[in-house]
Parts: sequence; structure tokens; C-alpha cells
Amino acid sequence: QVQLVESGGGLVQFGGSLRLSCAASGSIFSIDRMDWYRQAPGKQRELVAGMSSGGNTAYADSVQGRFTITRDNAKDTVYLQMDHLKPEDTAVYYCYAIARLLQTPTFTHQWWGQGTQVTVSA
Repeated sequence: QVQLVESGGGLVQFGGSLRLSCAASGSIFSIDRMDWYRQAPGKQRELVAGMSSGGNTAYADSVQGRFTITRDNAKDTVYLQMDHLKPEDTAVYYCYAIARLLQTPTFTHQWWGQGTQVTVSA
């Protein structure tokens, strides 16, 4: 199995910055992609940023130019640098991974982290 542990959330003022981390551990053969999603109260979970194992990235329009996703493949860790934060960025941020297990490297599985709260005050 795979465990995803997020960290780095917290309270920040409008215009501030935070850096989220998500470390994957377990019986990992490889990780195909790692993404960040967020869910605000009363809203659906949405993709914020994602990165494939090859380094291709994707961003939601609402965070393009303000957020940067990076990945340390050696540590199976993905980061989300969030700059110029706005109150509308307030949400629980979740790490998501598509990975292959040592036992079954030909199959992909999906995992979610437990989430970390990000609150941006006006």
C-alpha cells in the first residue's frame, strides 16, 4: 500500500505564501503522477496542479502564475509553492497519486492524502 502525508498548511494573510509538501511512502514501484486538489466548504473538489513522472505540469486557471508544483522523484515527494494567496484559495488541500506497487507493477492504483487546511485571511 501507499501512504500520502501532507504538511505545510496553515493560516496566512492575503498576498502571503505557503509551501505544501506531500510525501509518499510504502511498497512503491513507481509513481506515475502526483497532483494537488482542493475543496472549499460547499464546493466540489477541484484539481489545482499536477505533475507527471516525466515532469509535465498542469494548473487550474485560477492559480496559474501564482502556484508552482515541483517534485522530488528520489524522495517520492511533491511540493506546491503557493504565492500571492487570496481568500478564495482557502480550502482543504489534498495530495493525490497514481502509483504502482512493488507486488503488481503492471497495475496502477490511486491514493489520497488526509488533507491539509489552508486559510487565507483578507
